[in-house]
Amino acid sequence: MNQNINSVESVVAQIQGLSSSADDVTHLHGLLKQSEELLQSESTRLAPFLAELDPSKHSLGYLYILEACTTAPKAKEQANELVLSIARFLNDCAAEQIHLAPDKFVSVCKRFKDQVMLLETPLRGVAPLLTAIRKLQSSSSEHLTSLHPDFLLLCLLAKCYKTGLCVLEHDIFEVDQPTDFFLYCYYGGMICIGQKRYRKALELLHNVVTAPMSTINAIAVEAYKKYILISLIHLGQFSTSLPKYASSVAQRNFKNFSQPYIELVTCYGNGKISELEAYVQANREKFEIDHNLGLVKQVVLSMYKQNIQRLTQTYLTLSLQDIANTVQLNSPKEAEMHVLQMIQNGEIYATINQKDGMVRFLEDPEQYKTCEMIEQIDSSIQRIMTLSKRLTALDEHMSCDSQYLAKAGRERQRFDFDDFDTTPQKFNI
Repeated sequence: MNQNINSVESVVAQIQGLSSSADDVTHLHGLLKQSEELLQSESTRLAPFLAELDPSKHSLGYLYILEACTTAPKAKEQANELVLSIARFLNDCAAEQIHLAPDKFVSVCKRFKDQVMLLETPLRGVAPLLTAIRKLQSSSSEHLTSLHPDFLLLCLLAKCYKTGLCVLEHDIFEVDQPTDFFLYCYYGGMICIGQKRYRKALELLHNVVTAPMSTINAIAVEAYKKYILISLIHLGQFSTSLPKYASSVAQRNFKNFSQPYIELVTCYGNGKISELEAYVQANREKFEIDHNLGLVKQVVLSMYKQNIQRLTQTYLTLSLQDIANTVQLNSPKEAEMHVLQMIQNGEIYATINQKDGMVRFLEDPEQYKTCEMIEQIDSSIQRIMTLSKRLTALDEHMSCDSQYLAKAGRERQRFDFDDFDTTPQKFNI
């Protein structure tokens, strides 16, 4: 076969002739690499050639031409046609072929995301990007790709929170780029907040706040602000001291960039609704600029819940009027609505006597002996065992890593000898 590639037509011919077997595709990959400069120079006239290729059979060649075709900026009227072409490709392409050029595949997907945002139709990008993630991950759902943050961003903009949760349910153990991890956890935390899955949101935001960082970044600062608010909403408390394993950069700088939120924590800790509401009103503009005013209002509402929960630790029965007076609610009816909502959410266990307006607080009815609870406990145990095996394997890998051992040896002199375990003799540091 003639392999003198000096025109787009000859490139297309090679793609059509070398896409039937794995060996042919590997050979084609080398030819396509040699043709990149040609394709880039002809980028403005490549679109019609895509019609001559089948994205399911000629995936690698289609990808190269599509990537070159999308290099130049597109007007809004051209974006719709481009979105359709890329969506079709993402749905039909063969994973084993696009794995030969993952960088180009990611590049096309990111341009696809840009185009649907240009069209202000983020919903159109959700399903194709989810498909792209699955194909890029191949056999492992534990791999965080560069497409995860873009997918979650589109889910947020399109309010497809449940679709976003489907990737957040998987544990992540492999990360391509640190920035991807920051954005993945931040957008994921916002999706969980939208679904009121505060425990998972705290986990993701905690990952951002405590992740290694050499310099402060805007993503981490915004995550820290939301981390404070969700902690108050879900836990009713927040410690301004970060864990020891958080970076020194984070420990030094977060408070400086989040002063209104730190003061909100202090005000919340005083337990006085009137003071908290006055503080929120005085700093309303600051919270609005951060797009956090809605969460701040939920913080205020959570104080009512926290005060009601404290009553359950002291009293067995209490009237709605007494609850309203103690918690600083306007009326017994308002107190009843708060109590009913908390019962429905499983935050307290109580019954309300409608005749005399008395609330009876109960013990947690969970006996931990149902089939569902046993399955849940077993699932948690299995997950912990899997994580333990991974940590053991990672520890063994690090103990044999020459770069890590060399760095640990250089830094040893900066600390007391007792801060480190004795180094195995077989390692020459």
